[in-house]
Amino acid sequence: MSSTPGTHSLAFRVMRLCRPSLHVEPPLRVDPTDLFIGEDIFDDPIAASNLPPLISSDVTTNKSSDLTYRSRFLLHDSADSIGLSGLLVLPQAFGAIYLGETFCSYISINNSSTLEVRDVVIKAEIQTDKQRILLLDTSKSPVESIRAGGRYDFIVEHDVKELGAHTLVCTALYSDGEGERKYLPQFFKFIVSNPLSVRTKVRVVKEITFLEACIENHTKSNLYMDQVEFEPSQNWSATMLKADGPHSDYNAQSREIFKPPVLIRSGGGIHNYLYQLKMLSHGSSSPVKVQGSNVLGKLQITWRTNLGEPGRLQTQQILGTTITSKEIELNVVEVPSVVGIDKPFLLKLKLTNQTDKEQGPFEIWLSQNDSDEEKVVMINGLRIMVTQFGWLIETIFMWISLIYS
Repeated sequence: MSSTPGTHSLAFRVMRLCRPSLHVEPPLRVDPTDLFIGEDIFDDPIAASNLPPLISSDVTTNKSSDLTYRSRFLLHDSADSIGLSGLLVLPQAFGAIYLGETFCSYISINNSSTLEVRDVVIKAEIQTDKQRILLLDTSKSPVESIRAGGRYDFIVEHDVKELGAHTLVCTALYSDGEGERKYLPQFFKFIVSNPLSVRTKVRVVKEITFLEACIENHTKSNLYMDQVEFEPSQNWSATMLKADGPHSDYNAQSREIFKPPVLIRSGGGIHNYLYQLKMLSHGSSSPVKVQGSNVLGKLQITWRTNLGEPGRLQTQQILGTTITSKEIELNVVEVPSVVGIDKPFLLKLKLTNQTDKEQGPFEIWLSQNDSDEEKVVMINGLRIMVTQFGWLIETIFMWISLIYS
């Protein structure tokens, strides 16, 4: 079997398949008078005043009587501002390949010899620093023959999930016109870049965690963000916060159906997203919280470029501040809206054991100012609990008097 360079009948040709772009022609505005006379005619006031009768009425119908340059770039038709000729431009180069896109390649193996080749086994694979991914293998069903001057075409696709250098390796094992078995390898290298960067900030306000995600576009084309969704871990729930806009039931319904994408402009455009995170309760009937995990979740990002070419990325796990585990928690559940002086009122508290073991006994008291001033609140109810429990919620009723001082 021979693999000597320059002696092969076959050769690979690789073309990247991607969607075309719109051909834009900036409109060139020309004043009709420039086609008949020169600019120096306006230097002579007599000639300038006699100019309108010299020009046909169809040229001067929509023009001002002021024959200066101020209206020269006015658009007489709204379609003139588009600059689109209706043509599509095919890619002229291999172009940039970004993480999260689908690399699609049209590969042609050509027989440039004058003899037919037979039993062609074709393989195509992607090589990176970490792995090798097989895209095509015709070992089980080789191409029977490729005639002289003919070719065999095929398309391969690969979801790009790694940054850095990639190599598309195309190989062919075939029998040439003289019956000699030959092996042809060819290598096509390209670089995968990062299309966007995601910067996150985590802020904790009381028991609510806020996550801010800033997405920056590093590509040379606009990105239309279809979805930027935060997938929380099992211990959290997430809600996206949006700025209040003009209220309209019709607009709200249409936006829920169509959901227009968010535009992030090319060359460094940014957009910020804000999420409100809350820790979930343990089960539906028990409000005991799962403590100790600082993994918040990850972002799922999908976008489209020109003419709808898709892309998708997933961030790594986003970490929040370390959660300090509390063994017990005391909350005020119910307080009367009106309290009379020198009359006891009922205060309802909730004491929660947030561990997996029994706790107690407990003593509950009201912390007041240590100054010598007269106390305004006095507790008359139950103060000591001797019951032990685990994973239970105890409701405490306390009779408290508000004393006028």
